[in-house]
Amino acid sequence: MTSNRGKSLVQWLRDRAQDAGAHGFVFGLSGGIDSAVVARLCQLATPNRILGVILPCYSHAQDEADALVLANMFGIPTAKVDLAEPFDTLTGILDAEIKRLPKSVAVTDIKQQMPEANIKPRLRMTSLYFIANSLNYLVAGTGNRSEIELGYYTKYGDGGCDVLPIGALLKSEVRALARDLDVPDRIIDKAPSAGLWIGQTDEAEMGFSYDALEQYLTVGPSAVPKATADRIEQLRKASNHKRALPPIGDIGK
Repeated sequence: MTSNRGKSLVQWLRDRAQDAGAHGFVFGLSGGIDSAVVARLCQLATPNRILGVILPCYSHAQDEADALVLANMFGIPTAKVDLAEPFDTLTGILDAEIKRLPKSVAVTDIKQQMPEANIKPRLRMTSLYFIANSLNYLVAGTGNRSEIELGYYTKYGDGGCDVLPIGALLKSEVRALARDLDVPDRIIDKAPSAGLWIGQTDEAEMGFSYDALEQYLTVGPSAVPKATADRIEQLRKASNHKRALPPIGDIGK
């Protein structure tokens, strides 16, 4: 690793582990660029005290293959927790209860795809924290600045972590750091995806490219078409609650 930014993040991770009295770091290993960069940073920060956890849940087989390529290339120890069965059990129970709700409670426009998709990252978060607590490790999140600015993550899912090593980096900066960390091109060049369902990609779901988002964030709204700027502003406003602690009720004086 040659970049000062990477070296600073490695030291920052060491400091966070020391401050918390933690032995190392655990992280989800998804086969994507963000998790690959976080994995390498954690490995450099606390060598031999890391664990990458592969957490498939009806996921694309290529994602696990890419995760294993990275793990084998750098000697990153891994665990695998297949979440398909608990996902089926939990969603089956929840769907049944939703259908039994009285008409006075039930809404008429229930959208099942997103509520069920969000259970996947929340199950992953639960699994990572169980493992982290068992090993006295910290959970390293994989969110980057581009995602955080939009709220493009699941609240208490992939947004649930102890540290966000790349949370200040835009997607292009993550790619640059990935190359500096020798992450394989097959991972750097693949289409970003949260893995919520087969065929899902970040940019298709957002409605604009990461490059357009970066132009908006670094230059300003005038750098992108008005429709794109409006869409970004809508997403940022709707996700403000994700970037703040829950509001506490005002009981007056």
